[in-house]
Amino acid sequence: MDLSGKVVLVTGGARGLGAAFARGIVAAGGSVVIGDLLAEEGTAVAKELGERARFTHLDVTDPQSWQRAVETAVEAFGSLTGLVNNAGVTASGVPMVEEPLETFQRVIQVNLVSVQIGISAVVPAMRTAGGGSIVNISSAAGLVGLAHTGAYGAAKWGVRGLSKVAAIELAGDRIRVNSVHPGMVLTPMTAPTGISPADGGFPNAPLGRVGDPGELAGAVTYLLSDAASYTTGAELAVDGGWTAGPPIVRVNG
Repeated sequence: MDLSGKVVLVTGGARGLGAAFARGIVAAGGSVVIGDLLAEEGTAVAKELGERARFTHLDVTDPQSWQRAVETAVEAFGSLTGLVNNAGVTASGVPMVEEPLETFQRVIQVNLVSVQIGISAVVPAMRTAGGGSIVNISSAAGLVGLAHTGAYGAAKWGVRGLSKVAAIELAGDRIRVNSVHPGMVLTPMTAPTGISPADGGFPNAPLGRVGDPGELAGAVTYLLSDAASYTTGAELAVDGGWTAGPPIVRVNG
């Protein structure tokens, strides 16, 4: 999982999963451009990671902002070979029929439409580089139906499908496209739910616990690396077994 010579743009990279992905990329020898609206936090992560990291202001719903981010990567490191489409907003937490239309459209715009914009923005630079790898962060909610995730679930299922279409269409350009499906992971976005990192803190998953962002970083690093050179159009669940099925209920005695 060596990323030496790789240059990766990570959206939503200022904190949570995105920051973990950025750290994993640099630790594996790659260079990273952290794209986010959170300038202070994103700049701090880039400073922490040193000369192989840059921060750029990125609004993932704005094609021009994407173009500037791609230019930042090429100007700073000479090419762009990877993209992690990670930026997103969480579910509203209400029944689907009660979700306001404005909220539904906003979640779809940020969590799905921005993925299409991002793929379109990076492909020319990846073609120039001779290929690349795109990792789209979906969700366990993109593998199974979860109540109270109407727009979020629809968007994450869409990311899953869009990844497969892109994998087929971009294979001739030596650009691989895969989706990663996190389960319940403790991040600033999920912390308000009150989930606990302790063993037994998430009994819905067979492993019985929530995930750590670093555990997702390994999966993303693998898909960005040449170790995954024959992997495209795949979906990788990193969810403690949550979407595999319900845990076994063990009865003593």
